[in-house]
Amino acid sequence: MPKALNNFMKGAGMGAVIGMAIGAAGSMYMQANKKGLKKSVGKALKNVSNIVDDVSALF
Repeated sequence: MPKALNNFMKGAGMGAVIGMAIGAAGSMYMQANKKGLKKSVGKALKNVSNIVDDVSALF
């Protein structure tokens, strides 16, 4: 059991480090590219809205 717990803690630690690295990279990208990001998010939200409307039309 202690070995399994140790492996779990290693995995959780690696996941946290990877998550922080991705978060830092995403944060730098968002600060550098605000206009393009707003446009991309707007398009994505419009597409999601269209998908929801299509699915609700099926029912």
